[in-house]
Amino acid sequence: MPVRLDFIVGCTASGKGSLAHALARRLDAEIISVDAMKVYRRMDIGTAKPGPERRREVHYHLIDVVEPQDSFSVGRYRGLAEQAIADIHARGKRVILCGGTTLYTKAISEGLFDGPPADPAFRARLRDRATAEGTATLHAELARVDPEAAARIHPNDLRRIERALEVFELTGRPITDLQTQWNQQHPAYDCRFVGLRRDKEDQSRRINARVKRMMEAGFLDEVKSLLKEPPLSEQARQALGYAELIAYLQGTPLVGSTGRPTLEDAVEAIKINTRKFAKAQRTWLKRFRSARWIDVGPDDSADMVVRSALPFLTEEAP
Repeated sequence: MPVRLDFIVGCTASGKGSLAHALARRLDAEIISVDAMKVYRRMDIGTAKPGPERRREVHYHLIDVVEPQDSFSVGRYRGLAEQAIADIHARGKRVILCGGTTLYTKAISEGLFDGPPADPAFRARLRDRATAEGTATLHAELARVDPEAAARIHPNDLRRIERALEVFELTGRPITDLQTQWNQQHPAYDCRFVGLRRDKEDQSRRINARVKRMMEAGFLDEVKSLLKEPPLSEQARQALGYAELIAYLQGTPLVGSTGRPTLEDAVEAIKINTRKFAKAQRTWLKRFRSARWIDVGPDDSADMVVRSALPFLTEEAP
């Protein structure tokens, strides 16, 4: 029989982490993080990792896996996640996967896109252009050849912009078109999806409030501490929130602006970029057609959301 996997999906700041934790406690489950940045140690506040108390109550996997100086790929994530799934299942526990990196969700539930191998010469040319012209220029170029990919890739994310442009250069086709081969569920897993959906205005308010809480919790000091370490990997430096605060601390322009940013500029940029990220997530999440969506209102309590989700997670396979 396939191993059952319960995915909790939704846009950033939708409340999916709290829901997953509450469900794990009720269902005797363990949680696998589906987040490309929670894998990094000491990147805690800006990635909204579960705190020590939550991690004592529920066993979390794929958090604090590598140093911020290390690169981390979707292929490596998939391998570690499959090991964790096998371990959890062998101990008779249920598996809940929760996080906002939709590419990782696809990698587990449907498999990896098998694209052309890397072209080092092409990548070197792109890196030179990124240095001379800025990453935003490359992102605009991607938007012309593959608007859907550009919509889900942050303008700072050189690694993913580079790969998407490379695929187009080598194949003549947008990476979005080629990724349509991801249309079958992984045969070893019975994947169920429960999604949280909020009104856009409510989502934006929650994003702004979360950024405010992060700053009050010491996010800036966390970034200062990281900058005292050996150089961060490109992936870690581009993490949402970290990129903007690094620009402030180092006095470099924010994407789409000129001049030295103030702290207020950086915080406002984090809010704006997080809202853009949520918009890209909404686009990606439409691909999960089998998801059971829960529409959450601004006044709905956490207990109400849990009660709405439980029937979906306790129903038997059709």
